[in-house]
Amino acid sequence: MKKALSALLIIAGTLVQFSCSKELNLKPISAATALTFYATTNDFLQGINAAYSSLKDYPDRQLNLSETRSDNLYAVSDGGVRDWEGINNFQRGITSNPYITSAWVNNFNGIYKANVLLDQLQKNGTVIADASLRTRLEAEARFLRAFFYFDLVRWFGEVPLVQKPLALDEAIGIPRNSVTDVYNLIISDLKFAGDNLPAPDGYAAADKGRATKWAAKGILALVYMTRSAPTYDIKGPGLGLNEWSQAASLLNEIIASGKYTFLSAYSNIFSYTNENNSEVVFDVEYISGQNPVIGSSFPSLLVPDVYFRSLGKLDQNGLSIRPVSNSLYNSYEAADNRRAFSTQKGFVYNGDVETRPFFKKYLDITKIPTKAVDWPVNFVMLRYTDVLMLKAECVLHGAPGSQAADVDAVVNQVRARAGLAPRNGVTLLQLFDERRREFAGEGSRWHDLVRSGSIEAIMNAWIAADDAQHKIAPFQKNYIIYPVPQSEMDINHGVFIQNAGY
Repeated sequence: MKKALSALLIIAGTLVQFSCSKELNLKPISAATALTFYATTNDFLQGINAAYSSLKDYPDRQLNLSETRSDNLYAVSDGGVRDWEGINNFQRGITSNPYITSAWVNNFNGIYKANVLLDQLQKNGTVIADASLRTRLEAEARFLRAFFYFDLVRWFGEVPLVQKPLALDEAIGIPRNSVTDVYNLIISDLKFAGDNLPAPDGYAAADKGRATKWAAKGILALVYMTRSAPTYDIKGPGLGLNEWSQAASLLNEIIASGKYTFLSAYSNIFSYTNENNSEVVFDVEYISGQNPVIGSSFPSLLVPDVYFRSLGKLDQNGLSIRPVSNSLYNSYEAADNRRAFSTQKGFVYNGDVETRPFFKKYLDITKIPTKAVDWPVNFVMLRYTDVLMLKAECVLHGAPGSQAADVDAVVNQVRARAGLAPRNGVTLLQLFDERRREFAGEGSRWHDLVRSGSIEAIMNAWIAADDAQHKIAPFQKNYIIYPVPQSEMDINHGVFIQNAGY
């Protein structure tokens, strides 16, 4: 599958390399030049590949903004001030933080590329003789647009809603739309994608790795669940809706499809030699050793460079350690095999002993690349275990299903794989506690906390217990979302109002 995807990725990587320096200096929902006329089927294929290329930094974003923000990491640096510190310790003055700016810019760049393709399909799509291919490309573009908007709304709440490619002068001054309006587009796009994308086996070998109908339905289920979270009286992703049954229905479709299975060994889900396994519903695909580079950087992002030095390898840009929190590390039961797989505790370099644990979940030390941004492994965005546990969450919120069959049985399947004894009568908070260990280091923790309804209590309890250096500010609900980047505030002076708390 990696070889089959290489052409897609190389084209996308070339487009990224060619345009990146321009895009990062643009108002990210616009373009500075006239749109290219799509005259052939290949033009459209390259266009959708370019939209997929905007997924490249998605894993880094989840680790920097979700994992680092959460109670899973105590990311106070001992090697100088790092960009992640303001994320981890709830600094108010992070409006110019590069991780936050990147989240806004890269998502809107992906939306722009999807809008270009959709615009060209409307104007010139008849050059594609195969009507089913035209429909599939529209569904892929709408899936990606929805995906990027969902990422934005979870980070920033209200954002500008743009459904066509815009020039610079058109883009400046567009106001932020309500979260409800943004969700309406996301849901419309994902419904269209779910109805019109193929199942995994409906793609030719060369197209494996693209979005499928089950990926669209899985993301849509998560959208419904996120909308159903409390509002916390902020303009964030939660709307306090009761859409658990809608989500559960979609998750049931994925389960009933028979396309996915629960792997018996936890480590096999993330193995470099077992990619695109039956757990994977949707992932970001990478391949190393290409020019331009289209490998990944996330495997080493949370790993300190000194660890690689202890192995006699080159630095991998993890810089100093972002320790796994005591709260997370100590929450694993003694027999839990996921802790040893997901974290590294203890190594020696030049006589110095590091005892603090860090995430190593994605590392295969036999595959360390010569370039820090060229790891070959894929990032799994949605996996079958998540589908099962999300359904359990819906059932605990009142969606159709039973405690025994749809909650306890799922949790105990997960626990058995981890080497643990079963539990009965699993509560919602216990389910989120199990999710914390199961998906540790995968970027879901912050989103889970927001959806749980208990983020304020959990985060403040964690700060009190873990913050030995007293560098973390008290948590407040405004910190559920991030500030609008200062660069966007400056461009849209008088149009954008900064999110409360910043």
